[in-house]
Amino acid sequence: MAVNGNPTIRRRRLGAELRRLRLARGLTSTQVAQHLLISQPKVSHLENGRRAISPRDVRDLCGLYHVRDQQVIDSLMEMAGEANQQGWWVACGRVPYAVYIGMETAAAAVRSYEPLVIPGLLQTPAYASAVTAETIPLATEEQIAVRLEVRLRRQSRVHHPARSIRLEVVLDESALRRVVGSPEIMREQLEYLNRLGEQPHITVQVLPHSAGAHPGILGQFTILDFPDTATGTVYLERFTSDLYLEKRSDVRHYGAMFDRIQAQALNPELTRRFITRAAQELPAAAALPAPL
Repeated sequence: MAVNGNPTIRRRRLGAELRRLRLARGLTSTQVAQHLLISQPKVSHLENGRRAISPRDVRDLCGLYHVRDQQVIDSLMEMAGEANQQGWWVACGRVPYAVYIGMETAAAAVRSYEPLVIPGLLQTPAYASAVTAETIPLATEEQIAVRLEVRLRRQSRVHHPARSIRLEVVLDESALRRVVGSPEIMREQLEYLNRLGEQPHITVQVLPHSAGAHPGILGQFTILDFPDTATGTVYLERFTSDLYLEKRSDVRHYGAMFDRIQAQALNPELTRRFITRAAQELPAAAALPAPL
């Protein structure tokens, strides 16, 4: 049972197989939780790959599901052991959004609406440094450095020639007009954004203020689509905690919202022109005072 080297992918595939075995046995997640003496949400997290599971628990579940083939049991237990390995981001230190990074690393495609900032995967180092330092008031220099390191390393998926991630991003005009760091940093960011938008696997669109009300008016959201499952995950970023929605109805609802936002946004060609104008309208660098 060959699996991808990403521990998040291994957990998702193992969870999907355990869910299939549970349903084949006709058991509910609540019944399984009672058997393992854990909560029902934990069972759901195990089955959707959000939590690791020990080989011993896999063996117990195989007994509960009446799995008789020892080769299948051994294979699932081996997968559980491999899934407990740590992702690259763990070596960087404590990362608050580690769950999201694991899921993003496993995703085949990301659809995102951003009302206020350029998405992390599309940020220049200077913009990323400025926005990180200016939006986390209690963060230490070390914590900011860790976040910046992780953010820039995440971008390898954008540029990897063999396994680049498919990105569809809609930016509200406010994200372009808000000057982060300095006009020079912002101008570099906008020019970089236009270059990225020319890549075949990246679609960037701008939703101008003139578009009026739209489904994303209540805030940012990201939809992650995975190669091994039909249902994706909706990620809602919050300041002190994050929310993940994985019910089919929720993912379908946010998918429809994103489709509507894309339809209201400028197409990629008009977006490039809009971004170019926004860069040109940034104030020039302040002149240095004349020497006394």
